[in-house]
Amino acid sequence: MNLEGLNLHPETEIIGYIHSIETCGTVDGPGIRFVIFTQGCLLRCQYCHNPDTRNLQAGKVVTPKEIFEQIKKYRSYMKASGGGVTISGGEPLLQPEFIGEVFRLCKQAGIHTALDTSGFPKFEDAKKVLEFVDLVLLDLKAFYPETYQEVTAVSLEPVLRFTHYLNEIKKPTWVRFVLVPNLTDNLQEITELAQFVSTLSNVEKVEVLPFHKMGEYKWEEMGYEYKLKDTPAATVEQVQQVMEIFQRFGVKVE
Repeated sequence: MNLEGLNLHPETEIIGYIHSIETCGTVDGPGIRFVIFTQGCLLRCQYCHNPDTRNLQAGKVVTPKEIFEQIKKYRSYMKASGGGVTISGGEPLLQPEFIGEVFRLCKQAGIHTALDTSGFPKFEDAKKVLEFVDLVLLDLKAFYPETYQEVTAVSLEPVLRFTHYLNEIKKPTWVRFVLVPNLTDNLQEITELAQFVSTLSNVEKVEVLPFHKMGEYKWEEMGYEYKLKDTPAATVEQVQQVMEIFQRFGVKVE
């Protein structure tokens, strides 16, 4: 969607920084979804396919009301498919006031809401947003602190705190795990992650996502070093092996 026509607004009005919008998404939550990709991220994931979302203020400036006016146009598709609105990124929780207001407007209109997050940003801000979230898509990128640091360049501890809180408040959650050969494929670590996830009563399922290089060209265009240049894509057999580990612990997996 082209956001060029949207205007700047007074500083007193809530604004957000948007990277892009997908109006009929099918992979970021149930049904057909209006997916908002926000700008800004603190993580530096080696396999990120949207490195151009790092800089918060590099995006288009919009207000919650403007976004909601666009969302309303797709309500019939969302209703018929059991879909809704997903806010992804980047990292949406870097803009808690903006995404909180978008979610509030959606909930007021009876539209299902989903938040796709790493769970890393400021905990207290995240708690306020969750009031208006029906489903969390939680990216658990690794389970050992040293692996998580290597993958993301940040600490695992805030993510685990957020994960435990989601379980405490019984917030429906889908866990996402990206399988990267020679980086996140340690079977012992994956086994411990699966065991941990099995203790979380709020987790409805786990999605095992095979690593791909679809965003490599963006790294090159932006002058970033792409460390996974020689890393092969995860095979069907490797993905199946990881799925079976989760299944052994009674976790639904796709």
